[in-house]
Parts: sequence; structure tokens; C-alpha cells
Amino acid sequence: MRSHYDIVVVGGGAAGCPAAVQAARMGARTLLVEKNGALGGTTTVAGVALPGLFHAWGQQIISGIGWELVRRAVDITAGTFPDFSQWQLPHFKLQVPVDPAIYACVLDEAVANSGVDLLLHSMVGDVEFRGDHWAVLLCLKEGLAPITASRLIDATGDADVVGRAGLERFVSTHRQPGTPMVRFGGYDPSALNFNALDSARTEAVREGALELSDMLVFDSPMRKFLNNRGENCIHIPGATGGSSAERTSAELAGRRAVLRIYEFLKRQPGLEGLTIDRWATETGIRESCTIDGIARITADDYVSGRRWPDGVSYSFYPIDIHSPDGDGVRIEPLEYGTFPTIPRGAMVPRENGHLVVAGRAVAGDQAANSAYRVQASCMAMGQAAGAMAVLAARNGTQIQDVPIDHIRDELYRSGAIVPERPGAPTADGSHSRATLAASSSRT
Repeated sequence: MRSHYDIVVVGGGAAGCPAAVQAARMGARTLLVEKNGALGGTTTVAGVALPGLFHAWGQQIISGIGWELVRRAVDITAGTFPDFSQWQLPHFKLQVPVDPAIYACVLDEAVANSGVDLLLHSMVGDVEFRGDHWAVLLCLKEGLAPITASRLIDATGDADVVGRAGLERFVSTHRQPGTPMVRFGGYDPSALNFNALDSARTEAVREGALELSDMLVFDSPMRKFLNNRGENCIHIPGATGGSSAERTSAELAGRRAVLRIYEFLKRQPGLEGLTIDRWATETGIRESCTIDGIARITADDYVSGRRWPDGVSYSFYPIDIHSPDGDGVRIEPLEYGTFPTIPRGAMVPRENGHLVVAGRAVAGDQAANSAYRVQASCMAMGQAAGAMAVLAARNGTQIQDVPIDHIRDELYRSGAIVPERPGAPTADGSHSRATLAASSSRT
């Protein structure tokens, strides 16, 4: 580990890994700091191993480093891609399944090969801006380690670095619930009496053996829950991640829910052989903090496909708000031909332009955040953050003062799909027919 880095990236998830790889490939001395024992964040340690969405209306809108990593993970396991030309399918059927263990290995390989210095099991204890650089205090297993950095990238998902720097963060009044990812097995759904199971579940809630929010929807939940093997079907209201205390509360609540559900199901006819086939070690957090950015993405901006003058990447996902009380999900698909963009201004804290944020913590309201928080969008933001941080460090400027054309040109050369550059999506789909054909041929 060096005493000084050009770029320090904090958080090795969907946004942080592409950010670090992009910065290192541009020749910057780069450190990636990750609190877990594996890279990948939501995809690996939280068990949502379905990155998406890389395509919109049959056109590829997110490529570059994130897509490179996902494709390699799929290739290694001889997996398959969805047929992206079938854009009428439900959005979740156009996400790309990856093996989380293999994907974590692929991230290790990409980070190492790009020349990034990596610290796992490490966190940032404090940061302070000192005129032309950042003083960073790392919390390592062996103790505290001070380093300096020209520019920082906060890819924690919770804007942890922004908070430690004393900069403004916002939280919604009614935040979405979290979810512990678990997959149940050992039963045949076709042999189950779902009406009887719904009645048993209602009685268990009345007696306090189950929480009302344990099974995603309150009305007749058992068919959906058991047909889905419980995956992404558990809600933990109030689960947030802005502090260690909040994370601890979320983890304990998530595991209590898994145990309640397991014990209840095991007692039911047809479920005596119930097993837990897969379990993620972290409870997934959907909504945490967002920054006070130079710009702020609203729901209207997102659903209208606003073309921001400083757009640096694309995002595509429906508005996807999980009810704060745990009862269901509100999905609002985008209108055909809509291609939302992410502006640089939403990634830069208003109070300090020597720091850039990538991932779900960029500035936006709850509805917009519910859409752009997904993995592929975060990968694109991360790569953009890596490029703009390096250019700012080289020029000795704030992030917002780097000419937007320089950022877009760098990202385009690096394989990203960027607004106002060749390959940007168009309403008639003419830009990416070759890309789409190549992607579809792999199914």
C-alpha cells in the first residue's frame, strides 16, 4: 500500500469495481477499499446475482467495464443471456444471471490485472479535504493507517465518505424495506394446497409466529412465495444502512425473518422436507442516503428520459418502489423509447467538487432512485466516476470543471455507451443493431 494515491475508491460493489478499473486503466495510482471479504456488493454478498438492465427496448445502453465483467462470468460458466430483442418481456426476465462465486473471482481478476491496489476487510474511518488533496484514515485489521489521495470516489451505496467529510446527505421519510436473499428447496410446488397454506399463514400472523411483512404481499402470498422459492420475497420494513447500528439491526431482523419463515413452513403439509439451498450473508438494503448534488434527478426527469447537458451514462429500469410497510411493490414501466440518463451534476456533492459519488447514493428523489439504483446503472455510473476523477486529478480541478466532452470521449474510448457519442440509443433503434445481434447470438 502506498502513502499517496491519485484515486481512492471506497466500496467494491457494482459501482466501485468499474470505477477502480477505469481509473487504473487510465494510468492513475488507484486504491480500492472494500469492507467485505469479496468484491461485488449486492451481486455477491447480498445475493442478488441478476445484474441488469443493460438493454432498453432491444438496444444496448450500458456496455464498457460492467458488461465486460458480466459477460466473462457468464462465459466461464457456459451460461446463457436473455434474448434482449424480446423487450416486451417483464423487466426481471431481461436481467443476466451470474454465479456469485464465479463473479467474485472475475472481479478479483479484473481489479488485479488493471493494477488496482485492493484492501478487503477495510473501511474509511475519516476523511478531510486539505486544499488540494484528501487526508484519509483507513481502518485496517492491524490498526489505523493514514494515506492521502488527490480525488475520492464514494461507491459505498450509503454515501459513507460524503458523511465522514461532513457533507450533506438526505434520507427519505418512509424508506423502502430491505430483503434477506434466501432460496428454499425440498418441495414440489405443484403438490401444495396454497389456500390451506394461506389460512395457516394468516393464523401464524395472528399468533405472532410470523410478521405480516415476512412474505412480500399481504393478500394470498403463499403461491407467489413458494413458486419463487422465497427468492426476493421477504420484506424487512425499516431496514437501512447508514450506520453500523442500522446495519446490525437490519442483519438481525433479516435472519429472524428467515428463521420464522423456515420454522413455519417446515410445519406445513408438503413442506416437511424443506431445505435452505442458498442464503446471502447480508440483508439487502434498497434505500439509504443520497447526496446533496449539484443536480438532482427527479421522477419526472427519469421517466421523461431527460437529456441532461452533462449526461455521462444511461440507466434503464422501471420505477420500482417497495412499500415501506412491506406490503408489495409498485412498478411503473417507462414509456416506449425512453432512455433515462445520469448527469454528472447528480454525482458531485454541492459542497465539494473534489469528490464524486457513484451508485444508488447519487442525488435523486425516492422514485427516481428506486430505478437508477440497480446494478447495471451503477456499473455505468462507476465507470464514469473513474474517468472524471482521473481527469480532475490530472488537471487539478474540481470534478464539475472537467470539460464534459473530455469525459465522454474518454468513456467512449473505453467501450462505454455515452450520451452524444456514437452508439448512443435512438428511438428507432438504428444505433445498436450490430450490438444487439452480437448479444442475442449468445443466447
